[in-house]
Amino acid sequence: MNQLVASLRELKTRTGLSLAGLAAKTPYSKSSWERYLNGKTLPPREAVEELCRLAGEPVGRCVALWEIAEAETSGRGASEGVTAPPPPLPPAPVPEVAASPGHRRGVAALAVLGSVCALAGGLVVALLLLPHHHPSPAASFPSSTGSVSGPRCREATCEGRSPVTMHCGAQPDTLRTYRTATGAYVQLRHSGECGTSWTRMWGGRIGDRIEMDVSGRTSPVRGARVRTSKEANTYIYTVMTVTRPGTVIHSCFRPATGGGQECFEGRVH
Repeated sequence: MNQLVASLRELKTRTGLSLAGLAAKTPYSKSSWERYLNGKTLPPREAVEELCRLAGEPVGRCVALWEIAEAETSGRGASEGVTAPPPPLPPAPVPEVAASPGHRRGVAALAVLGSVCALAGGLVVALLLLPHHHPSPAASFPSSTGSVSGPRCREATCEGRSPVTMHCGAQPDTLRTYRTATGAYVQLRHSGECGTSWTRMWGGRIGDRIEMDVSGRTSPVRGARVRTSKEANTYIYTVMTVTRPGTVIHSCFRPATGGGQECFEGRVH
């Protein structure tokens, strides 16, 4: 969470916008941005994406930081083995000032030296965080997809696994959004990179449950339940199931108290 907050503050600085300015350019209020930027509340993923776009930062990296923070605050990070966050955002460029040629060369040399040191430090940290075992061949991918925001599984190797820890939730498609009678929101999500789908919910209450299955398939029902107040204030996810274009996904919401089951469907494009 601290890494995400620091990155969001840096992005805000890059935009040059005040809290009121952010509120004017996004669907989120000034008070909401104050909470997000001070670490009082985990921002919605969409708010992070909006700020990244305003600052000209690649959305995929920002989302990776958000996914890790969301897993940590919900308590899933410890049990699901969320990997370490990527290095911090690069510092904003220093404004040019009038100076003698010799002074400019000195500043440039210091900047190059600082960049080299930062890169070396990042490599050392990355090597220390590497696991001491080799991944199985089924879960191995070329180095070009090994970034934090890249998927760590594909299709069959993703079955029954978390979209957060497998990094399949970086840039998924939303197949359907449904608002329940209790005010909770349920979404069907699909990752073309991973070839999988899952259901997520936010705004639920402790004891609320979501379930998902694939029409015409005998695969097990995937479910998730709100267990704590933290999860009630953020997202919960089902594990993933393999889906291909044309697949119809059936999802249900089961409230803890009051009201009956609410179900809806979505189709993979």
